[in-house]
Amino acid sequence: MNLKTKKLIPVAIFGGLILLAVLIKMNPPEAQQRGNFGGPQMVVETTTVEKQDYKVRLQSYGTVQPRTQSMLVAQVSGQIVSVNENVRDGGFFEKGDILGQIDPRDYEADVRISEASLADARQALAEAEARSNQALEDWERLGNTGDAPDLVLRVPQLEAAKARVSSAKSSLQKANLDLERAQIVAPFAGRILRKLVDVGQVVSPNTQLAEIYATDVVEIRLPIRNRDLGFIDLPERFRFADANGANNAAVTIHSDLIGNETWNAHLVRTESAIDEAARQLHVIAQIEDPFGPANVGRSPLKIGQYVTAEIEGSALSEVLVVPNSTIYQGSYVYIVEDDLLRRKDVVIAWQNDNDAIISDGIKDGDQLVTTALGQVTSGLRVAIAGAQRPNGGGPPGGGRPPSDGAGQ
Repeated sequence: MNLKTKKLIPVAIFGGLILLAVLIKMNPPEAQQRGNFGGPQMVVETTTVEKQDYKVRLQSYGTVQPRTQSMLVAQVSGQIVSVNENVRDGGFFEKGDILGQIDPRDYEADVRISEASLADARQALAEAEARSNQALEDWERLGNTGDAPDLVLRVPQLEAAKARVSSAKSSLQKANLDLERAQIVAPFAGRILRKLVDVGQVVSPNTQLAEIYATDVVEIRLPIRNRDLGFIDLPERFRFADANGANNAAVTIHSDLIGNETWNAHLVRTESAIDEAARQLHVIAQIEDPFGPANVGRSPLKIGQYVTAEIEGSALSEVLVVPNSTIYQGSYVYIVEDDLLRRKDVVIAWQNDNDAIISDGIKDGDQLVTTALGQVTSGLRVAIAGAQRPNGGGPPGGGRPPSDGAGQ
């Protein structure tokens, strides 16, 4: 190929491109445009929002604690010679049971000594009374007139003898009391938390013997969220109106320590101050006779056991209640209005794990969307599942909605 031919090739290619452009311009391709689709793009399920009466039930939690808990201590000194077989960690006892015995021999001897001292004092008193009476007779026999002086009638000696009798009685009473205290008696029906001494140990007054608690009642300290305070009748409100606490809120205690078990309780009082750490108010619930016949068949409550509580709150009239699953990001819901999906910002007055009470944003009769939505656009045309189309056909099929950046 000569040099002249090589120079003509680019010219020919450029000319061909120009000719192709002219042909395309003279005969443009026909664009096939899709027609506008005006039907629904998705199907949703709805429920009609209706005003209703609603019983608020508040959720809380706490640990089981005894209402009455004591440290059993020795009141006299001596060697422990016996211990009740129920005095073991977790053991039960009844009021008046003898839980232990301190060696009583010293105290029995003290009682006998005090009895002898009392007998001596009574004899001395009898002699003093006889001398006083004799002195009065002598005074009168001698023909003296007027009242005899106290010294003549031996009144000081008589009063001293009476005082010694009173002192001897007190000594005997104290000796009997010490002898009685050598027996360690249960002050109430309860249970042993910790046993601290055993047979053979020598104790002195105020020596700790065991930690015990009463089994008649246990308590649970329950925090109340600040936003829930307006939805519960606190026990302190009934201080003057109902001293028996008959109107106090009922509480259901739940525990899954050993299976799912429940106990019936009721609020008895409100703490007098806000907890400084949690910045919340606490109420106290009581379970009556938790170890009694009514609770046979379920596992006994343990001190320190974690439980959850459902507290009976206020009864509300004519309120809008919606499931929490229909609320997105805690602030808005979707309703269907004129076959269009509408986003509505709502104000939540109260909420638990399942329901929410709405005070503003939706109204009675709105069609609340219960279908879980992803990212959808407000204004999207939708159809309600189960509703018939205007032409009598069945519900339309759904499509994937476009995104506007809103999400659950």
